[in-house]
Amino acid sequence: MQADATFWDSLVFDGIDGVEVEGVTAAFGTVDVTARGRAARAACPDCGRSSARVHDSYQRRLKDLPLAEQSVVIHLTVRRFICSTDDCPRRTFAESFAQLTAPYSRFTTRLGRVLERVGLALAGPAGARLTAQLGFQVGRMTLLRRVMALPDPQLSTPRVLGVDDFATRRGQTYSTVLTYGETHRVVDVLPPRDSGPLAAWLATHPGVEIICRDQAGAYAEGARLGAPAAIQVADRFHLWQGVGRAVETCVAAHRECLNGPTAPIRKDVAASTNDDPVRGGPDLDGRRAQRKKAAHALVHELLAQGHSRRAIARHLGWGLNTVLRYARAATWQDTLRENRPWPSRLDPYKPHLERRFAAGCTNVTRLHRELTAENAPVTYQMVRAYIATLRAAPPQAPPPPPTVRRVTGWLTRRPSTLSEDERAALKDVLARCPELDAAAEHVRGFGEILAHRLGATLPAWIEAVDASQLPGLTNFALHLLRDLDAVTAGLTLHWSSGGTEGAVNRIKKIKRQLYGRAEFGLLRKMILLQ
Repeated sequence: MQADATFWDSLVFDGIDGVEVEGVTAAFGTVDVTARGRAARAACPDCGRSSARVHDSYQRRLKDLPLAEQSVVIHLTVRRFICSTDDCPRRTFAESFAQLTAPYSRFTTRLGRVLERVGLALAGPAGARLTAQLGFQVGRMTLLRRVMALPDPQLSTPRVLGVDDFATRRGQTYSTVLTYGETHRVVDVLPPRDSGPLAAWLATHPGVEIICRDQAGAYAEGARLGAPAAIQVADRFHLWQGVGRAVETCVAAHRECLNGPTAPIRKDVAASTNDDPVRGGPDLDGRRAQRKKAAHALVHELLAQGHSRRAIARHLGWGLNTVLRYARAATWQDTLRENRPWPSRLDPYKPHLERRFAAGCTNVTRLHRELTAENAPVTYQMVRAYIATLRAAPPQAPPPPPTVRRVTGWLTRRPSTLSEDERAALKDVLARCPELDAAAEHVRGFGEILAHRLGATLPAWIEAVDASQLPGLTNFALHLLRDLDAVTAGLTLHWSSGGTEGAVNRIKKIKRQLYGRAEFGLLRKMILLQ
């Protein structure tokens, strides 16, 4: 028994002084370890004087990490000592096991750290399911309480602060997230997205020099009140979003200019089918053609190495006929099938039937008599079947004009990303509408300012847009004057809110992980500790 106790003592309480094992039993998938304190004396937590007088004892039941897929429960005998100091207000006190567990806890310290990590990673329900699989099942509320008991991280005041909002309840309540501009780590989360909490936070955390934000008036006011000396930087992404909305308004106001003979975009047609009837053959650049090219090269390479066709079929797991077809083809293009219909005796007379059908004659009997009068070798069933296909075919309508959203995309995207058909269609639209042509010129000018950080030229751009009086764009340009310093800084400095947007995306993941039901306190704790 002494050898067994020594073994379990070194196994269970490795690195933990002051605890010895009295006995171990294993039954029904649970290992019960009976332990007690080693020390003969203990120090009073109030006066600090040690005492050896034992008043009584009680037993604590502690869950520990599983061992060999078995649950481990420690039955710890705790003694209460009598304080021998006369003027000490505490008469009795329990011996402390600080390395093993915390007061009133039902878990060991090492199991508590694991529960904290599980709670931070998976939150309540998912974390509870994982702990059941790991052998130390706890409830979801236990995990959440462990997370809420963790202290907030002590972070220094950032020199560059990112500010943005996120929805705690979409369309109802919003909160503010603050991040480090350099490391993109979350600094704090404030309950509403008003100016007051932001101003109060900045006042209690002096030292912020640059504040990256969107163009929300509340954040601008909060930054001005809390850190008047800080440089406010408007985010370039939100500025370009504003340009997109303004361009869409401008294009919608000139919607009639879009109705014209715009050339259809062949990209959509090519993506809908592998065979191009205009070119009269299969698509030689598609994925199917590339697969056939690779298969043809592989078969001929194996043939050149001396393998038989049947051995190649077994090696590749293909059918023998498939290997034979590739082996007989001199080039990979010979393996492509054009899927053309079989020739018919009605083919020479189809143009005549199409003309008569377009003229309004849909009587199959009359059309058949007209063909038989010319000694055409066709039957009534042939004519009826072809007329049925003409009736089912949709009318050849002209291509629809481009939508407002599509033209907006053409104007706000980089010209190098547009295809040839898109550039041709945009050129056709701008040629019919001088106002949209001027709007395109203004958008390109703002894009140059944004891409090359030419914030000093922004006032001249605003003046030019104001003089054009274009709907949408003029209002956007005049709106920039209200926050001109921050916008100019955003178009000049390299700082932006990109890291803050990434933090907002991570917050959305945490919200989904909490099933969208977490209160602000728990949500804030999860955000800060992750």
